[in-house]
Amino acid sequence: MKEQQTNITDTQNLSTSSLPSGWAGRGGANKQFNMAAIIILLCIGLFAGILSGMVGIGGGIIIVPALVFFMGMSQHQAQGTSLTVLLLPVGILAVYYYYNAGYVDIKSALIIALTFVVGGLIGSKIAISIDQNVLKKVFGIFMLILSLKMIFWK
Repeated sequence: MKEQQTNITDTQNLSTSSLPSGWAGRGGANKQFNMAAIIILLCIGLFAGILSGMVGIGGGIIIVPALVFFMGMSQHQAQGTSLTVLLLPVGILAVYYYYNAGYVDIKSALIIALTFVVGGLIGSKIAISIDQNVLKKVFGIFMLILSLKMIFWK
């Protein structure tokens, strides 16, 4: 298969083939993005970033459903992609402002981060073994319960 070259002025298709070997991931190595898909992804990132900075949400609550509904990803793909986004310190600027305002508890954050790594490993192994339709329902029920608690909890 001939490798497609990506031109920055090409507004029709952008390919991950211009990435260094192995960077595109097993699931998206030959994925083609049209301009509409790129705009959707940019909007998802911007919206998730704004909400993350405003109210501390973004990953699972915004990115996962948006990738499923707007990008047509499976629940597994959306969750894996969302976790990949969060792998790097994408919220570093928001953290900087919260820290400067005195709203960051470093000790609590470190404890949560350390256990989050272990929990992420366990949770990913469980999620991958569950059927996508069941996983969507589990995710939806969790979001519903969380929403009701946030709305009606005193």
